[in-house]
Amino acid sequence: MSQKTAKYRKDYQAPKFTIDTVNLVVELDKTHTRVTNTMTIKRQGDHKDALVLDGEHIQLEQLALNGKAVDAHKYEIDDATLTVHVDDNEFTLTVVNTLNPSTNKALEGLYLAEGTFCTQCEAEGFRRITYYLDRPDVLATFTTKVIAPNADYPHILANGNSVERGEEGGKPFVTWHDPYPKPSYLFALVCGDFDLLEDTFVTREGREVALQLFVDKGNLDRSEHAMVSLKNAMRWDEERFGLVYDLDIYMIVAVDFFNMGAMENKGLNVFNSKYVLANPKTGTDQDFLNIESVIGHEYFHNWTGNRITCRDWFQLSLKEGLTVFRDQEFSSDLGSRAVNRIQNVKVIRSHQFTEDAGPMAHPIRPDKVVEMNNFYTVTVYNKGSEVIRMMHTLLGEAGFQNGMKRYVERHDGAAVTCEDFVRAMEDANDRDLSVFRRWYEQAGTPNVQVETSFDAEKQQLVVNTRQTIPATPGQPEKLPMHIPMRISAYSPRGEQIALSDNLLELTEERQTFHVSGAFAQQLNENEAPIISVFDDFSAPVKVERDLPESALLTLMAHANDPVSRWDAAQQLFTRRVVDAVKTQTTVEVDEALVTACERLITSDTDPALIALTLTLPSAATVGEYFETIQIDAIVQNLRQLKRHLADQLHGTMGARYAEIYQQLQQHDYRLSGEDIALRQLQNVLLSYLTVAGENYVNLSQTQFDNASNMTDRLAALQASVWGNATNATTLIEAFDKQWRGDKLVMDKWFQTQALADTDGTIANVKALMNHPDFSLDNPNRIYSLLAAFTQNSARFHQFDGSGYELIGDVICQLNDKNPQVASRLISGFMSWKRYDAERQALMKQQLEKIQALPNLASDLQEKIENSLTA
Repeated sequence: MSQKTAKYRKDYQAPKFTIDTVNLVVELDKTHTRVTNTMTIKRQGDHKDALVLDGEHIQLEQLALNGKAVDAHKYEIDDATLTVHVDDNEFTLTVVNTLNPSTNKALEGLYLAEGTFCTQCEAEGFRRITYYLDRPDVLATFTTKVIAPNADYPHILANGNSVERGEEGGKPFVTWHDPYPKPSYLFALVCGDFDLLEDTFVTREGREVALQLFVDKGNLDRSEHAMVSLKNAMRWDEERFGLVYDLDIYMIVAVDFFNMGAMENKGLNVFNSKYVLANPKTGTDQDFLNIESVIGHEYFHNWTGNRITCRDWFQLSLKEGLTVFRDQEFSSDLGSRAVNRIQNVKVIRSHQFTEDAGPMAHPIRPDKVVEMNNFYTVTVYNKGSEVIRMMHTLLGEAGFQNGMKRYVERHDGAAVTCEDFVRAMEDANDRDLSVFRRWYEQAGTPNVQVETSFDAEKQQLVVNTRQTIPATPGQPEKLPMHIPMRISAYSPRGEQIALSDNLLELTEERQTFHVSGAFAQQLNENEAPIISVFDDFSAPVKVERDLPESALLTLMAHANDPVSRWDAAQQLFTRRVVDAVKTQTTVEVDEALVTACERLITSDTDPALIALTLTLPSAATVGEYFETIQIDAIVQNLRQLKRHLADQLHGTMGARYAEIYQQLQQHDYRLSGEDIALRQLQNVLLSYLTVAGENYVNLSQTQFDNASNMTDRLAALQASVWGNATNATTLIEAFDKQWRGDKLVMDKWFQTQALADTDGTIANVKALMNHPDFSLDNPNRIYSLLAAFTQNSARFHQFDGSGYELIGDVICQLNDKNPQVASRLISGFMSWKRYDAERQALMKQQLEKIQALPNLASDLQEKIENSLTA
């Protein structure tokens, strides 16, 4: 593969040509697919430059201009482009090319996997199908005729509405027309033999939309939840955002070979099967929730991504950050807002903060890119969503919806920028967001120091803040951000105190706020209020604050905001681990913390919130408190903390576990919010009880044997394997025997073992790569076993470097086969400079080994160069 050079956002230039219409004829063949691409093209501006089309891994067969063959001296071709010298300002260009789908293991463009033809064109995959202006700011109307190889392919799908069906040369064909101009990355084509689930949805305008869900043969019983989720998403988008679907049909296809989670192609979403297929026996509660979220996400892209798309790929968060916010709100409105919010915060703290502190740190709108696939990151998606959420916090629901309405009215049918979105919010609310724009411009996680005091004489709360942003690659100096900080106040007894202002806006490096409130009514003499800051995680920042543990215990028990209650517990747990690591001692728990946890377990608080609160922070989250990550000490103290809590609380935990277990046994599995919460707490308690000693091993065995659903069976397996219980091997073998051959279920089995913290994990992962259900050709298998292993802090970072060597070797194998997946695996090495000298040397050795590959993919080249030179 040729090495790509960096592109910069500041160098953006509008296209010199636009394409108005595209007429594709795709004659599918396993090894020799033929594509006839007829485009009507217009020159933009006063210039005589040649037309340069993108094209990779395809073979040009014919080229015609306005119906006449183009002379050989009128065009040039190389590995990446087709250059055509044309004098006309408006013309029709016909390109005929061929390609081999069966050898396309990168799963970009058009590929053949398990007998199904499928496409993935985002970000730059359409150039692997035909020569084109493969950039998001060229929008054209597509008509696509797909000719199947033979009658064994009854389902022939593409974007838009079906306008013609028939046979040609004994082969079936279907012609599709998409009336809405779109960029090439939204093109989709699927051809295969599936089971089909059909339904309809009537829009608020009274139009009936056909809904079709295509799944592999035999999986129809796992598709109903996805269909329900789609209809819920369509209804929610109409009610919350006033956005209505616009085609006559909406199709989803679930395939097992797919690099991403899903793709929002107009009217024809292609999904990784893990985000479509689930029933109670094969899918966990979390699988069902993930399906609902991802189905919603791709549907919501119809407006925030498709009807309004990105001008260039630097604007990726325009569609992804906004749509993640929308899918999070969808899940929160349909389920538990508190649980969803905490889960989102955990992703930011455990993954995005790490990315911000590493060599690939970038703003949500990057300034520089080598390989666009490398910017499909938690920064662009999840931090991007937090930036949208902050705008929502500042403007309120009504103001935000006014801004959305203005955005859609202005830009429907256009390719625009993040700036266009912010400006629509400003104009609709008469609000200046000039300082807020720095979230789009600056990388890194702000650190906010907060000091609070109480002026008893004036009955005022005094809040002093200071914000700093660490240097990141290419950005040594930073300006203050616009940071919304939600606050609340409590008496020492946990009674909430009404404040005159619950939302403080930080816009300068140092600020002081004076907040009045009903202090006199709820504070006794000589008492000071306890202040909670950044309620609901109102900004993606790190907070530095010297808050007494007694105050944290009060917030853990009484804070009105559930995120702050959870966060107080996380601070208590983290503080003990950090202190033990820094003092080179062993973590301990005191009576106050044990009592607080005991009260929480026996309380009538939402069981899901109890479960999340009792779940200890990850090693990655704790590692953010250290300049040099002392991984061994962090892991050992987290283990010890869990054992201490289990030893002190096993009686209370066992009683609550038994109560929930018996309650859930009274009826069949239900996918209700109440039951999901109960199962979540039941299974967190089981994970503690398993490490409390052999007296509790029978619990995991009984739950595994008697489970009527995958949630409970998998939780029992994980409790035993992760707790290193004596029955772990027995349960591993039983699960394999029951589910071997069911690859999506077996992914859970692979992941469970990859995350085990045992001396034999690395050898076991190597052995599992030879399991019949594992394949390096399938991204899902790689993610479930090998990507999961890179999240196993104890074993990936094992002191002898064998974890690094394992992943390094696999990346070398994937370099030529599927560089996009290889690039995801290498992320585990990106923070190598934050570890001790011995581990630094071992990780650097693997990076240099990969860098020395003779045909290094650009996906890997960019990350390795950034990592080694940062």
